Amino acid sequence: MTTDDDALIAAAREAATRSYSPYSRFPVGAALRFADGRVVTGTNVENASYGLALCAETVAAARAMADGLRGGLEAVAVTGPGAQPITPCGRCRQVLNELAALGGTDPLILCVGESEVRRMRLSALLPEAFGPASLD
Repeated sequence: MTTDDDALIAAAREAATRSYSPYSRFPVGAALRFADGRVVTGTNVENASYGLALCAETVAAARAMADGLRGGLEAVAVTGPGAQPITPCGRCRQVLNELAALGGTDPLILCVGESEVRRMRLSALLPEAFGPASLD
């Protein structure tokens, strides 16, 4: 692990402290690192109408897009409670793929647990993904 990865994980853990998860009680934090050094965070935001909940990764990706970031996604850290590392859900994998595709990157995904970090590329989590190039 690099110092940059440690800082990204710390940012995701900090984001999780701001989770609004009164129903699942499963606070998740995400942090996205871009080539220019910027880090954008997000946390899960639940809703009484369960289907309207937003995952941490989706919130972070939306914040990045709102800030005009359209390329250079290098790494993503995802943290949650419990001992086991967590991975982005299918929807979040697709959202991250869209952001990564805009810059032609295959970001490193750090799936963080209590004492274990699984490192994998987005393409391994979402093989043969549908993205902007699929519409040509």
